[in-house]
Amino acid sequence: MTEKPEHLPERLALLSDINAAKYLSMGVLSGQESPPYISLNKVTEPLGDLQVRSEVVPIRDLIDDVMHLYRHDTPTKADAWLAPRLHAALRLTRREAADSRMWNFLALAVAPDYVIWRHLPAKSKDELPPMVAASRFRGAHYTQAFSRLWWAAELFRDGSDYEPVQVACGNQDVLNTVLRLDVIDHRPTAQALIRLVAREKVQTGREVNALARAVNASASTLMYDVLAEDEGLDGGVLEEWIREAESAPPVPRKFLPKGPEDGPTPSDSVDALVVRFEELFDEYARVRGS
Repeated sequence: MTEKPEHLPERLALLSDINAAKYLSMGVLSGQESPPYISLNKVTEPLGDLQVRSEVVPIRDLIDDVMHLYRHDTPTKADAWLAPRLHAALRLTRREAADSRMWNFLALAVAPDYVIWRHLPAKSKDELPPMVAASRFRGAHYTQAFSRLWWAAELFRDGSDYEPVQVACGNQDVLNTVLRLDVIDHRPTAQALIRLVAREKVQTGREVNALARAVNASASTLMYDVLAEDEGLDGGVLEEWIREAESAPPVPRKFLPKGPEDGPTPSDSVDALVVRFEELFDEYARVRGS
């Protein structure tokens, strides 16, 4: 099984999609071999950010801790713990987080052992050994092992409150289906969906998928940003939160960190969409098998 890199890089760097793909051999994807770290680091680019938030050690410590905490549990349960803390530790802008090269580097050069631990299937569908999908190392924002957690935290946090993130990441169908929807960029929509999950109005994976399909289809005829207005995020507050990384203490382990104080989602807007989504689910959502 892949082990923790013996010599960690000091800071995060950028690894292009093309170069990342070169090192995703069958041995690496099956966990039987570690990536060739020396060769890999030769083709990376400096991040260009020498601030504290680019340091590898705090991120690697989080990964070590989550793997230890859930060593006797189902790895999927680790998502709800790691997502808000990864987001709070990295303190990225959305523009920075949209660069897949950083996530490629994190997965291959900093924590390939985590990717294997979290995503290696128990069984293979053919005669080959079980392998992690290459998209967990290098893939879309809703699939890549670390990018998916950061974006889940960013899209489901309610201002500085990460509790909705824990609810979202505690349900794999939210991560696997809802995170792909364009409508989730609308904060009241995201919070309304999570509130229904938290209230157990929708519980099973099939129910979550049915609700997601109904909400997404309805968005083609209803403008959620008109039905439920959002005041938007305060960019200045986010910038200040990022600057505070220089003096911020380590991300807490026993309680949730605080995100940027860029404003909660308007409660009236969330309430309006909760009512609408309940109607959609009861009247139009088709749950497979029911």
